[in-house]
Amino acid sequence: MSNIIDYLDWRGDLSLKMRDFNEVDAVILSRLSYIPFDNIVPKSFLTGVSIKSAVKDLLNDPGAIEKVYKTSDLLMLKKISESPRFSRLSLCGYINQWDASSEKQFSALTVKISEDLYFISYRGTDNTLVGWKEDFNMSFICPVPAQQSAVAYIEAAARCLKGNLIPGGHSKGGNLAAYSAAFCNRDVQNRIEKVYNFDGPGFDEKVLESEGYKEICGKIITFIPQSSIVGMLLEHEEKYTILKSVERNGLMQHDVYSWVISRDRFERLKDVTDSSRFLDHTLKDWVKNMTPAQREAFVDTAYALISQTGAHTLRELNSNVAENARIVLSSLKGLDDDSREILFKSIGLFFKSLRSNLQILLN
Repeated sequence: MSNIIDYLDWRGDLSLKMRDFNEVDAVILSRLSYIPFDNIVPKSFLTGVSIKSAVKDLLNDPGAIEKVYKTSDLLMLKKISESPRFSRLSLCGYINQWDASSEKQFSALTVKISEDLYFISYRGTDNTLVGWKEDFNMSFICPVPAQQSAVAYIEAAARCLKGNLIPGGHSKGGNLAAYSAAFCNRDVQNRIEKVYNFDGPGFDEKVLESEGYKEICGKIITFIPQSSIVGMLLEHEEKYTILKSVERNGLMQHDVYSWVISRDRFERLKDVTDSSRFLDHTLKDWVKNMTPAQREAFVDTAYALISQTGAHTLRELNSNVAENARIVLSSLKGLDDDSREILFKSIGLFFKSLRSNLQILLN
């Protein structure tokens, strides 16, 4: 089955003037924000560098290549840098922020599609533990620091650039795209053509009920794979389109390279799988059965345990699973009574939600 890489072989030689910008182009540009373009793409919105030039500089830097999140990204980068459709597009406004103290992971860049149209690409969660901690913080804090930065970013871009805007992103980046579009000032919001959310989590009720979200909701285009886990978290008011993935595992379906493409669009399905609905109901019930304070205490306690390993990234955490598991278990024994009670009570509530929703799979 065909994916993004095949699409670049089919359509890479057709400029955007020959074939209009589409949803597959949007996921490719969303993926660009994951690339470590530090010291390659200008921070300023007023100067830019072509994709061809930026990729060339990246591939000539072994240190930068090591930081690329997925090997498929390297193949994608090589193909877009050689394609008439993407190679001349200009990149600007690169920002990459990481702050352990405020539990913030935020990165974005802007792609000039034409003289009067710009794609604002927000990075999703990287492999840092701080990035994942901020994701979990969304269950009890809104806005998290990255969401605030996303609003500031699109407003800064709008001040410098003329024309319309298309914010988009994958995973947390999709959430940031929707949030920035909902909470930017009205003048900027009026310049937004559409918003692309690729398997990004939703929001709490306060966001969904806000005037800004209601105004932009009709422009949000959300895609989730058939066994989505990440994209089904929290709540979505907007309609979503279900995509076919070649992966069977729900978490693996989060990978955009697993999504099946037919010509200029993703292959659609009518409904999510039973396992996706089961996990969706289970997680939502679990979250609803805890107060925001309980969620915060659980997440902070779990994060504190994992932090005892000294790992800063998922790669470091997985590099020595046995030893890190021993450290976590040892740290668990050292928890005070209140922290231990919070942890085990939260785990108990999860299994309670799990049992109550098993009927979805049994029917």
